[in-house]
Amino acid sequence: MKEIKKIGVLTGGGDCPGLNAVIRAVTKAAIIEYGCEVIGFQDGFKGMVENSYMPLDLKAVSGIGHTGGTILGSSNRDDPFNFHRIVNGQTESSDESDRAIANLNNLGVDALIVIGGDGSLHIADHFYRKGVKLVGVPKTIDNDLMATDVTFGFNTAVNTASEALDRLHTTAESHHRVMILEVMGRYAGWISLHAGISGGADVILIPEIPFNLEYIINKIHQRYEQNKKFSIIVVAEGAIPAGGEMVVQKLVPNSHDPVRLGGVGNKLAQEIEDISAIETRVTVLGHLQRGGMPIPYDRIISSRYGVAAVHAVMDGKFGSMVSLRGANIETVPIVEAIKDLKKVDPEGELVGTARAMGISFGDR
Repeated sequence: MKEIKKIGVLTGGGDCPGLNAVIRAVTKAAIIEYGCEVIGFQDGFKGMVENSYMPLDLKAVSGIGHTGGTILGSSNRDDPFNFHRIVNGQTESSDESDRAIANLNNLGVDALIVIGGDGSLHIADHFYRKGVKLVGVPKTIDNDLMATDVTFGFNTAVNTASEALDRLHTTAESHHRVMILEVMGRYAGWISLHAGISGGADVILIPEIPFNLEYIINKIHQRYEQNKKFSIIVVAEGAIPAGGEMVVQKLVPNSHDPVRLGGVGNKLAQEIEDISAIETRVTVLGHLQRGGMPIPYDRIISSRYGVAAVHAVMDGKFGSMVSLRGANIETVPIVEAIKDLKKVDPEGELVGTARAMGISFGDR
């Protein structure tokens, strides 16, 4: 196998806490342990297509491990296999993957590390099948990637949501209101479930367990009868009423996943007020979950993933993704990570823990 002397790295898809910690770990491990040169492609796969990159040395990554965002920039709309551009006011699309590969070759990049979630790793797998030597790093606040126990960024998002619930408790109790916190997660309820248990929610609504408004109202009234004149509901953006559909905020053309969820919290609040006459307020946490400094756990797991990705490159484990399995970092085929979304088990131990503490999922 050709000796690896130059490694490229990019951050694709939505941003999340810990990206810079991975970039830092990749750069430092590649340079210090292997004497490799490192470059970072800017704005995700768009940088590969447009040959936009920056050199990454020890100075470039100094002091970024605790910072949010990504110094490389990111994009969730630029798929090289279906690349969009505006020409004379019209959107045109084309397959620019060969152009991206040519840029890699011209730059002398021997291997690529792709930091991303489901969409970015699907693109990475396509490049691997076209001969690009690459390794993936699992990134998403949604924690919905198969083949890994946890993705970096998830725990920081849960921490942000839990803190919001702590704050909502005091104002809910003061005004005897129902407070709803809408969180991200797309089609998986991991953030809602973890934050709801951590933050003392009375009702947790997740996509995996369709809810019935009647049971939510019953829970609120039950608390009133116990002289608890407020209730806290945490709802995942993809939560679904029984027999209903997800609330779609908008559609974004040219995106790997064009559906943007959002609005279920406001819809639920209106329905609760209409039926119960109890004042209900909504907080949509939105991109606050993606922003800010990663908590120590995510800084550490990001560093472990970054170093492990470099090791995987040097060991020739291309087409793989670094993965946390128990206490250890391993490598798994990317295809295993993207074959399906990892969702909450409605009959699992964590849901059972919540139910045992009296938390309602709106289904009984």
